[in-house]
Amino acid sequence: MEQTENRHLLVSKNNGVMHLTLNRPDSLNAFSPDMMSGLKKSIEEAKSDDSIRVVTLSGAGRAFSAGGDVKTMGSADSLATYHHIGNLNELILAMRDLNKPIIAAVHGYAAGAGFNLALACDMVLAAEGSKFVLSFSRVGLSSDGGGLYFLPRLIGPYLAKELLFTAEPITAEKAHSLGIVNHTYPLAEFKDQVEKFADKIANGPSEAYQFMKKITNQSFNSTLDEILELERISQATIVTTESHKEGVQAFTEKREPNFKEK
Repeated sequence: MEQTENRHLLVSKNNGVMHLTLNRPDSLNAFSPDMMSGLKKSIEEAKSDDSIRVVTLSGAGRAFSAGGDVKTMGSADSLATYHHIGNLNELILAMRDLNKPIIAAVHGYAAGAGFNLALACDMVLAAEGSKFVLSFSRVGLSSDGGGLYFLPRLIGPYLAKELLFTAEPITAEKAHSLGIVNHTYPLAEFKDQVEKFADKIANGPSEAYQFMKKITNQSFNSTLDEILELERISQATIVTTESHKEGVQAFTEKREPNFKEK
């Protein structure tokens, strides 16, 4: 397993999976400039590295992420805030534009921008008992990190506004029932289950994933005619790939396909 790190982000690569771990456990992995720049750099690396097929994002210590660092709140000026949110925006856009799946693995708390960072991923796995909270209104702020884009599309504007206005935590189980979380697992099994899930995705057809992620992300802002044409183009492109040929052959031979070697 290859490992690299910066002060606030741990990076490891294993069997086609890039594992990114937020690493400020003493502050519940609150965001820092080093963390955000490290995340963006790693996402860009994953995009250009053909050996990476999926990315996981998790937190060290007791929580996924508390979001913005409360210790710096109340002292920042408008210009500094504008630049800070600009850096966060660049990270969120890089995550959206990555042509590979990103899996958020949430335990403990995902709060504020930490919640929204999980929403910016393609799938969210959560440990049982973990909590999600959009805590912005408690400190007199509006949401950032794309939460006002992602959450209404997941659960509708009325529920989204309730979570934003009240800043009440919801459990992982409630988040699962709302469609925010894909799967929940017992905390004792969580790390193993995340690795198992990531390995399953990493062994899938990467070309198909690339098109499905891009087109799904465009679906809320596109007409049916536009999506149908994108589907037609993607099928015409993928039909000649080795992955498709392997999938058809595996189906014919009644075995599991081996996409990873193609």
